[in-house]
Amino acid sequence: SSETSITESNTNLNNMTENTELKKSEIKKALKKANKENNSKGMDTELIITLLLWFFLGGLAAHRWYKGKPTGWNILFILTAGGCGIWAIVDLINILTGKF
Repeated sequence: SSETSITESNTNLNNMTENTELKKSEIKKALKKANKENNSKGMDTELIITLLLWFFLGGLAAHRWYKGKPTGWNILFILTAGGCGIWAIVDLINILTGKF
């Protein structure tokens, strides 16, 4: 009788483990799908905001502040007028290629 109980307990435990693993994999798949959808929408929004900041407030390094670039470099960007425009162009290229 005790052996039957132990066997039933082990079977129940194995079933619970398999169900848990199945649920984990389903959750992971759902999260990956949601992240892909959010990233594509979020990426477009981020890109548009960064481009608008670069275009309208680029001289104040607004796009750089928005993306969290280092403060010292942002101040240097402002003081040198975007590296005489060179850094500004480099920033634009990096923004458009997704490397910013």
